[in-house]
Amino acid sequence: MLDTFASERLKHLSQDEISDSLEQGSVVFFPQSPVPLPSEDDLIFIRQELPKLLRLKNISYHPESGKIRGLSSENSAVEERVNRILVSVSDNIAAFINEATPRLTRNWTVGTCSFRPIEEQGRNLSAHASNELVHVDAGAYGATNGDRILRFFINVNPEEDRVWATKGNFPELCQRYAGDAGLNCASSNPGHLTKGPLDHLRTGFINLLAMGLPELKVLDSSPYDREMRKFHNFMKDSPAFQQESEGHEEFRFPPFSAWMVFTDMVSHASLAGQFAFVHTSIVRLENCHLPELAPINILRQAAVV
Repeated sequence: MLDTFASERLKHLSQDEISDSLEQGSVVFFPQSPVPLPSEDDLIFIRQELPKLLRLKNISYHPESGKIRGLSSENSAVEERVNRILVSVSDNIAAFINEATPRLTRNWTVGTCSFRPIEEQGRNLSAHASNELVHVDAGAYGATNGDRILRFFINVNPEEDRVWATKGNFPELCQRYAGDAGLNCASSNPGHLTKGPLDHLRTGFINLLAMGLPELKVLDSSPYDREMRKFHNFMKDSPAFQQESEGHEEFRFPPFSAWMVFTDMVSHASLAGQFAFVHTSIVRLENCHLPELAPINILRQAAVV
């Protein structure tokens, strides 16, 4: 599942090499981050200061509003420095993704860039908020409508690995657990993932409100996103699933390495690790070279089998 792109391989990429690997359910791994990192002074600052200033689960830059969320400090100098760091990291990651996977970035949506300052192991968060439980991502920023959730990670811990676990990719997980999770595809038809009049009305109303307050877009939904949220919650709420050994793998990402993955495709959990940047974007389904592997089309296919 881990597809390694060291510096020499990056110099000789073929067309769609990275994007095809992502769509096939690989974790694309870079032993050394291909994205420029903040200065050492900035890294020391965020490692030392941000754990003390965390108000939410993570500290995140939201480009749709230009605001930082999750920071408890009212010190303007601190806010400005955090904003500068996260904007720079976001821009650098987006530039790399655009260069390495140009197919995927047409009309994409660049979402949040966050810094995770707390040790993942033992955070004692609720099941649905916990990163330690294996899951697939669902409903980023409200409704994806079948578009893909792409995340890029950089471990900026100078001493410790970031440890991940997976139990496999969405196609095989859906095949095994759709019934247990109560997914409609187990007894329905492909049309159940299509937005109806009420969903369109809801989306239109939310888009109107979001013109003044962009954060309200998280309230949007779609039949597909509700199915994925149901599966996400099933995975996190099921001790039997979490304890299942089938498909279980663990990965260790060393200091200053990076990796990118379609997190709606690859099940994942962060078992341990502190200090990481996470960049999220939404890739249009129409850009995919292998759209038949996208979760929305896996669900549609399951409905007609």
